[in-house]
Amino acid sequence: MHTVWKGAISFGLVHVPVKMFSATEDKDISLKMIHRECGSNISYIRKCPTCDVDVEWDDIVKGYEYEKGRYVILEKDELEALSSDATKTITILDFVALEEIDPIYFQKTYYLSPDQAGGNAYNLLMEAMRQSGRIGIAKVSIRSKSSLAAIRIIDDCLAMETIFYPDEIRSIDQVPGLPETVNVNEKELMMARMLIEQLSTPFEPAKYTDDYRSRLMDLIQHKIAGEDVRVAPEQQRTNVLDLMAALQASLEAVKLPPTAPGGIDTGAAGMTPTTASEPIASTEAGTTGESEVVAKVTKPRARKTAKKETVS
Repeated sequence: MHTVWKGAISFGLVHVPVKMFSATEDKDISLKMIHRECGSNISYIRKCPTCDVDVEWDDIVKGYEYEKGRYVILEKDELEALSSDATKTITILDFVALEEIDPIYFQKTYYLSPDQAGGNAYNLLMEAMRQSGRIGIAKVSIRSKSSLAAIRIIDDCLAMETIFYPDEIRSIDQVPGLPETVNVNEKELMMARMLIEQLSTPFEPAKYTDDYRSRLMDLIQHKIAGEDVRVAPEQQRTNVLDLMAALQASLEAVKLPPTAPGGIDTGAAGMTPTTASEPIASTEAGTTGESEVVAKVTKPRARKTAKKETVS
């Protein structure tokens, strides 16, 4: 697994060096936006609507819109200054019972493994938590985002669950249409409880599958097998187009009248672009992906006359 964070767990004066790994992965099937007309992939361009120009990443900064259309610009170094060395520390503030935390608070799970020579401290913390039956509530910053976290044990591994701050949980009072009072029929309630009992079983996560994803993959494979496939047209390279234009311009540059001064015949024989003093050169342009072709062609030298006069 890829290491997403390195730091230490801190509780009291004890520091446990750890590495962090994402415990989950997104299995959603990625579908791209395709132009129905030709089958090409649609690209998204970072463009300034005011300047009407494409904007490079180096020219993009972050800003906070405090009024409609008015922004406070926040530079990268200003944002980094807000993050202290604590961003490399998972600071345990309290130890609580897991059942006291409502699942609505949980966000994302990470596995923690001992780093460097932290194996002994890692095992000590894990065994102490296992025997106490408590989990740790900590503060951590990942990618400049501060979050609460729950440190708990999964099998023989410390795991960290990022959790929402209380003010990030919306109040139930905001949910429309909730009944003011709960009135149920006793017989219906008894039957509902019987049904729940019949459907009750130990939790076996392996038996649950993503039916939509399976059906979508079946549909995709069916279309591939039936060759119901849209092939995007091959993009022509810009330098090829420019090269053709340069060749045409070169031919135009070396064209001479059928009879040059001095009676020299400048027809097709002996007067081809191969007599140019310099070949056509093509250079790639920086990072724009475009190409620029520069053609340098000089007029061919004509044969000397008996009087050693040069006809150009």
